[in-house]
Amino acid sequence: MVKNNTTAIIVAAGRGARAGAGGPKQYRPLAGRAVIARTVEAFLSHGEVDAVRVIIHRDDRDEYDTAMSDLLNHRKLMAPVFGGAERQDSVRLGLESLEDAIPMRVLIHDAARPFIDADTISRVIAALDTKDGSIAALPVFDTIKKSDSASQPCIDDTVPRDALWRAQTPQAFHFDKILSAHRAVIGQQLTDDAAVGETAGLAIALVAGSPDNMKITQAEDFGMAETLLGRKTSNMEYRTGHGFDVHAFEDGDAVIICGVEIPHTHKLKGHSDADVGMHALTDAILGAIGEGDIGDHFPPTEAKWNGAPSHVFLEKARDLVADHNGTITHCDVTLMCEAPKIGPHRDAMRASLALILNISDARISVKATTTEQLGFTGRREGIAAMATATVSLPVID
Repeated sequence: MVKNNTTAIIVAAGRGARAGAGGPKQYRPLAGRAVIARTVEAFLSHGEVDAVRVIIHRDDRDEYDTAMSDLLNHRKLMAPVFGGAERQDSVRLGLESLEDAIPMRVLIHDAARPFIDADTISRVIAALDTKDGSIAALPVFDTIKKSDSASQPCIDDTVPRDALWRAQTPQAFHFDKILSAHRAVIGQQLTDDAAVGETAGLAIALVAGSPDNMKITQAEDFGMAETLLGRKTSNMEYRTGHGFDVHAFEDGDAVIICGVEIPHTHKLKGHSDADVGMHALTDAILGAIGEGDIGDHFPPTEAKWNGAPSHVFLEKARDLVADHNGTITHCDVTLMCEAPKIGPHRDAMRASLALILNISDARISVKATTTEQLGFTGRREGIAAMATATVSLPVID
């Protein structure tokens, strides 16, 4: 059995009839990209989410594969499973599909909420340190009226709003507790997973959600979503950073490049593990956000970095991008050497970097070239690497 800490379930098995013609709303395009892909990527890219499972309708596998084409090979993305007749049935089936993985925590999120942000995800996860569950929610500020009729409504009462909250997703729980709660209410139809947890007496925290975390429900919501996405995009800018690194060969039997160990006649010499590809990429990311270079954050004069694995450096750069409220959108690494051959290991390198950076391997390029036997690389004295990184960041006034 493989154990992970936090798994996100994305509920995408509904038909979305209220959203009008055009098929299930989760597969419809939003500014050129399927709603479901935008939603799933938010969880795949989150550092505290270890795995993501999508629950789909049994008739939608082709639509799912098409919509998720650039994410299907992501290391965190599990194979989808089929849902049930109602949302509650789908969530339970999704939870039961994770029993062998035995996650400690599970997040449950609607596929039709594509604007979920990393901070909200972090808040619902953090609340599980002291509670059985937590949900993203917003306080109600509007005056709430209760009607006396569904067909010809008139005001019957004004509802006090002081203690009212608008529930959103994600909703987070300790896995074993919410699975037991769902199994106990089979046949009942409750409005959300928090309501299921309430029937089991779970203590569920309300944490701050986001006004942008809208749920696409009706046809007109797509217009609102396009407007919201345009506003978010207009407030972002793209920056590119460059990195370069060189390491000489010394006696050894393998090199580590982009996190992949390759048998060779020598190893690379360096203060850390001398991963020339990761070092160049780390500097490229740091350059894109104006955070100096590896030496600034991990001085080679400090003994504690002697022999350190280079993924530590790359993880630091990744986390600094998140601290700037940015997103790594693309990385390109070029390795220059006569040997070893890089081609057979390129896909493994891309997967290794993608896992560390929490992005799809479709956003990462690794390639190699020789220097036509010129220079120190041509003389097989070492390896050089160049890298570029593109980062999306909020516009600075």
